[in-house]
Amino acid sequence: MHKTLILFLLSTLGFSPMMVSTGYAATSSKLNPNLDYSSDSNDGPLITEDNMADGMVHVGKPAHIIFYHRECYNSKRQARKNVEIYEKYQGKVDFIVVDLDTDISKGQRELKDRFYKKYIPHVTIIDPKGNVVYNSSGEVDTNTLSAILDISIPL
Repeated sequence: MHKTLILFLLSTLGFSPMMVSTGYAATSSKLNPNLDYSSDSNDGPLITEDNMADGMVHVGKPAHIIFYHRECYNSKRQARKNVEIYEKYQGKVDFIVVDLDTDISKGQRELKDRFYKKYIPHVTIIDPKGNVVYNSSGEVDTNTLSAILDISIPL
């Protein structure tokens, strides 16, 4: 299908065409090994990824987005779950990390403005058609995330 038509169709569903890209998704998701899960200490970035600043939702593929602050033990625990999910779904789902304690890219800023509700951690999952299928603050377990992603992955 022609990219312009896809962008038009997504925009009619309320999905901003500025958030759709044919760029690269973040890859090589790794958890910071120095995280202290018992405190709100700033242990540095919770998750590191290649192409982390991409911040774009891609046409035809589900997206898992996590918003976090470094000084939050709930965010640290959710980051660990995020990396577990990444290991299971890498290549099938775009993983986007928005570290709210750093300068964020234009794509990440658009995601923050659209989905982030000022509470952390915050996870958003978007299906391949651009529909939001999960958008909530607080920790969410890996079984719940897996169930949502399993339904969202095209066959």
